Amino acid sequence: MKQLRLESVTRSFGGLRAAAEVNMEVTPGRVTGLIGPNGAGKSTVVNLITGLLALNLGKVLLDEIDISKLEPHEIARLGIARTFQNVRLLKEATVIENVVAGLYLEDDTSVLSKLLGMPVQRRQKQEFEAKSAEQLARFEMTQHTESLAGELPYGHQRRVEIMRALVRRPSVLLLDEPCAGMNDAEAAVLGKLFRGLAADGMAVLLIEHNMRLVLEICDYIYVLASGEVIAHGSPAEIRRDPKVIDAYLGASHA
Repeated sequence: MKQLRLESVTRSFGGLRAAAEVNMEVTPGRVTGLIGPNGAGKSTVVNLITGLLALNLGKVLLDEIDISKLEPHEIARLGIARTFQNVRLLKEATVIENVVAGLYLEDDTSVLSKLLGMPVQRRQKQEFEAKSAEQLARFEMTQHTESLAGELPYGHQRRVEIMRALVRRPSVLLLDEPCAGMNDAEAAVLGKLFRGLAADGMAVLLIEHNMRLVLEICDYIYVLASGEVIAHGSPAEIRRDPKVIDAYLGASHA
């Protein structure tokens, strides 16, 4: 598995710094939290990591490879996967079809093979569906294999997006508010799955507003405010940090 490291990552929009010299490590085998108030720059950081936004300054390193100037598909090929703050599914496609879509970078069959339904294309289709079925079993979604994604409850749609990100078995998984819209019980189930991924050696970055979940499952937490890292440390350290209490958590969490 691979380590993700941000070195002085900076991005400005019209003079406003959405990310200001952000230094951060996302380490294999642990869940790293990234928290902060709305507008702190959390999703901007994820977009900078995945190449959807260009850096003004700094570097993003995957192990010792500088990925700062790579295209999103090149970064994905190196083993970084993500989910989005807003669910992005093929609503009229089935659950299994949505998860299979996460394997598009591995599709090496020709258009002609697909049109003619040649054996190589059929074998690849079966392989992709088998990999996707593994994820459905992991997330206890097998009964929804042929359901239309757009007809699922919101929490289940979130699961489909996470499964699509995981199907390529990435080294680094970036989760942008994966538990949004879920109750505490649903979030806790996903939290256990995220811990399991980390236990298997994956580097997991979790952006989440559910502070109970973050403090329970994260091994290390970074706190953003106005694009700057104002604190980082263990959950216990973050819980009692005065800067964090002032900026985000509120005195009731002290």
